[in-house]
Amino acid sequence: MRRVSKIAAACTVSAALAFTATACGEASTESTGSDSDQMKIGMAYDVGGRGDNSFNDSAARGLDKAKAEFDAETKELTAKSGETPADREQRLASLAEGGYNPVIGVGFAYSDAIAKVAKSHPDTTFGLIDSVSDAKNVSSIVFTEEQGSYLAGVAAALKSKDGQVGFIGGVDLPLIKKFAAGFQQGVTETNPKAKVQIQYLSTGSDLSGFGSPDKGEAAAKGMLDKGADVIFAAAGGSGAGAIEAVAGKKGAWSIGVDSDQAKDPALSKYADTIMTSVVKNVDSGVFDLVKSVKDGKPMTGTQTYSLAEDGVSLTTTGDHLKDVQAKIDEAKKKIVDGSIKVKTTT
Repeated sequence: MRRVSKIAAACTVSAALAFTATACGEASTESTGSDSDQMKIGMAYDVGGRGDNSFNDSAARGLDKAKAEFDAETKELTAKSGETPADREQRLASLAEGGYNPVIGVGFAYSDAIAKVAKSHPDTTFGLIDSVSDAKNVSSIVFTEEQGSYLAGVAAALKSKDGQVGFIGGVDLPLIKKFAAGFQQGVTETNPKAKVQIQYLSTGSDLSGFGSPDKGEAAAKGMLDKGADVIFAAAGGSGAGAIEAVAGKKGAWSIGVDSDQAKDPALSKYADTIMTSVVKNVDSGVFDLVKSVKDGKPMTGTQTYSLAEDGVSLTTTGDHLKDVQAKIDEAKKKIVDGSIKVKTTT
């Protein structure tokens, strides 16, 4: 199991990149038997669910690994746009009442719902990804997104021809600002003359910025027109539009997020222009939690997956980073040993 640091203080409320603004969920139930002793794992996905080739799919990989290793029964529910807080609560409660343990909420939008449902189901262990709960039977699984983004900034600064780069955030929420802050710091500390354009696709309670590829495409085209030749999009489904736009500009690079987007079947045709992706290993957090429940020692409190534990990383698909890998590795070492302190706000 990957080493995980536990912290007592609540950290910045995180936001799933494929954010939940959702409606009544759809269920996909898989049962592998009727043994009453069989482990049952419940998963409540964010918008997009399994198959989004990004945030949710990373969680799904952890679920699949646990299912195979522990011969577990699983049930998966997926959120949709427009749902109410009560819908999220009902989704989690239905899993807990069905005997699923642990029950995992993928994305910070489940934080309020888990706080309520965990209290009424004290014998169930809940997992909350990308946010922090102080409930005694909840394991909060969070990541140092800013550290992975710093490394992406180093790469962007070194690969850009004239130091003009861009960052597209889905919504101006704390988590997305962590991505922006780390990226900007990595760029400017590598090339002090570089300029970083930062744009958010929506603000406040308007969550459309996480699911609008057309907005991502338009934002990327605007940045390209202003001279940017490397664009990092931390914008959920909207990022696909940015990646497509960048692919249409000769000599430009895009940077993906959450999963290795160069391997995304829907985006693989753009793999030659996807420089790297900032990956959050949500699958590790999911598997670690399930294993702890299986072992009879459920994780609770906050589990922080950092760069030191490979909780965040840069992908190397296509070998696009090979000419700058040494400098990226040097920056990683400095972050891990504390020589570089990465900011979480711009």
